[in-house]
Amino acid sequence: MRTIRHRGGIYHACDQCGGCAVTVPQIRQMAGDRWATQVLRLLNQQSFRGGPRCPFCNQFMRRFHVQNPSLELDGCRSCRLIWFDPGEFEVVPKNVVVSEAAQELALRERLALHELEKVKREMEANPEPEGWHWLPMLLGFPAELSDREPAGFPWATYGLALLITAVSLIGWWGGEGVLAEWGLIPNQWWRMGGLTFLTSFFLHANAWHWFANFYFLCVFGDNVEDYLGRKRWLALLICSALAGDILHILLDPRPDEPCVGASGGISGLITFYALQFPHVRLGLLVYWRLVRIPAGVAWFIWILFQFILAFSQLGGHGEVSALAHLGGAVVGAVAWWIHKRRTRDEPATDM
Repeated sequence: MRTIRHRGGIYHACDQCGGCAVTVPQIRQMAGDRWATQVLRLLNQQSFRGGPRCPFCNQFMRRFHVQNPSLELDGCRSCRLIWFDPGEFEVVPKNVVVSEAAQELALRERLALHELEKVKREMEANPEPEGWHWLPMLLGFPAELSDREPAGFPWATYGLALLITAVSLIGWWGGEGVLAEWGLIPNQWWRMGGLTFLTSFFLHANAWHWFANFYFLCVFGDNVEDYLGRKRWLALLICSALAGDILHILLDPRPDEPCVGASGGISGLITFYALQFPHVRLGLLVYWRLVRIPAGVAWFIWILFQFILAFSQLGGHGEVSALAHLGGAVVGAVAWWIHKRRTRDEPATDM
């Protein structure tokens, strides 16, 4: 991105596509209060993120339509930035001198917008649960109260959730012998050429085991898929599942017992989610009282609990492989760290 002075203001131009990014204050200076207020109002009214990514915060922008002239624009609420495609910025109206009454009205609008932003921040800090949120919270699961709306449909997340459901149902229909035959047995991990690393991921011991993994995959996996893209999302899931299996094989003191479930891979997704979106509010019911907690804090508590369970598992106790959870979480944390370094080192001209 290049910084250019034009029409009494400053904007950022992209040499690759010919578009430019202009902040709302600069638009107000160059095009006048009326047109800038129209742009800001339409941007705040638009909730669907159907535009390209913001060149500064990398979040999906919101697409909206303005009049006089008629333009399809993309804007970022967080950065107060409007993106103009080639040829659009040139037709933006020039600033005209407005009356004192109009200036006073514009000031009132800005004050009103400031109050709206204040109310919005308060609501984001203390979001209210929707009706369906109460069901998982009553079952002891966290609900994503201030969730990030994915830009597209999370095909990989929901497709995998359905596939896990189908395979688990087949496994239950076949009886306990299916788990023993296709589960991952630590001292026989090479069985079937290592195929049980894959088959054990899709099998689950019972309905509660399946529901927990299904829920966490759907609630947190969709946002990670939206952020990373399907290929990187799948790579993270596979590496997390393998790391969880390997740690279970190396340290679990019961080498003859089969291990099944997708929680190792899902733990990697949860960890990436919590580190990337630590301020998202989760809701929990504690003694029938709603408690709102940031995702980063909830993840830290969860990790401590996994270490406690892992010590119990090392003593031969428990039916949950906390070692698999920790193995997946380590991969999720490493993947987040690598991704943050890469995005931080990218040049500003990358769109």
